[in-house]
Amino acid sequence: MPHNQNHHTHNLTPREQKILWATVERYIATAEPVGSKVLLQEYNFNISTATIRNVLHNLDRSGFLIQPHTSSGRVPSEVGYRVYVDELLPSPSPQLLHTSKQAVAQMLPDIYVSLESILRGAAQILASLSGCMALVTAPNRYLLRVRSIQLVPVEAHKLMLIVLSDSYHTASTVVDLPQRLNADLLAEEVGILHNFLNYHLKGKRWSELASSLQWHELDQQFQSYADLLTASLQRLTSPHYSSEQIYISGLSELMRQPEFSDLSQLQGIIYFLEAEQAYLLPILDAAPPQKVVVQIGSEIAVECLQNCALVSASYCHHQEPVGSVGVLNATRMNYERAIACVTGCAEYLTEVVSQW
Repeated sequence: MPHNQNHHTHNLTPREQKILWATVERYIATAEPVGSKVLLQEYNFNISTATIRNVLHNLDRSGFLIQPHTSSGRVPSEVGYRVYVDELLPSPSPQLLHTSKQAVAQMLPDIYVSLESILRGAAQILASLSGCMALVTAPNRYLLRVRSIQLVPVEAHKLMLIVLSDSYHTASTVVDLPQRLNADLLAEEVGILHNFLNYHLKGKRWSELASSLQWHELDQQFQSYADLLTASLQRLTSPHYSSEQIYISGLSELMRQPEFSDLSQLQGIIYFLEAEQAYLLPILDAAPPQKVVVQIGSEIAVECLQNCALVSASYCHHQEPVGSVGVLNATRMNYERAIACVTGCAEYLTEVVSQW
């Protein structure tokens, strides 16, 4: 299976596998604990309810199912979902993958002219197709090219260095200047430096910001700026300098789930998504090229997401992962549809950014 490599070792019999699969499927569909009678009626098991009850008891005792109340049926545990995703769920059919990809491509009209609008639109479409909250990260700076550079005096001896990319991503940093510069001279020199930086850096990859400057082409009086500006540009190319943008859509999809009827839990998730995006990026970026990663419950390692599952995949620029696509929902999500939708969206964005 392509979804995750964390296989749990176990020795389920074919019958136990089938009953675990049916229990998870039924619970995903209804959000109601699943009992032996329902399984017998809905899944045509050619065995007695007593036998099904016995298997459910064994799966419960082994940690694959949980019985919320003594009189109720069972619900999947984290381990049960893990086994279901890794070993019992078939890979999405080529037809389902094609349909998902086509749906994204057809729903994004040609009027989208910026990469930002494509990514924002892709997040909205992914949310509606999957029935989950969708998360799409902007391409990392590997892909970006420099559109322009601004130098803005902000105090007597401070400059704001602002870099704008071709997809209108901006990053800025403050440059502390030597105290000896006088104001009139600074204004003149900033103008010359502005032209110099734009001449050398416009159209360059973001990653080349600090390495593309030919300082020897400037007069000696400007050499005092060389180290300061080079250090500032290096800061802007650091992957830890500022978090990439994440486009989020489909909060209403989460609100529909009975698991989130407690608004305080939903508030925790919303706060995390809005305020802690730096922690979310590495979680989303866990997927290697051409793989879908499914993280369930405690595997996400974020307290407010312990009742959630995250399905994510990378999209690429010439085989190099540059951004991520993911869907987030309760652990009781439709994994087959989520995997197909994420895969289709990632493939579409790979085609788009490879032509960008």
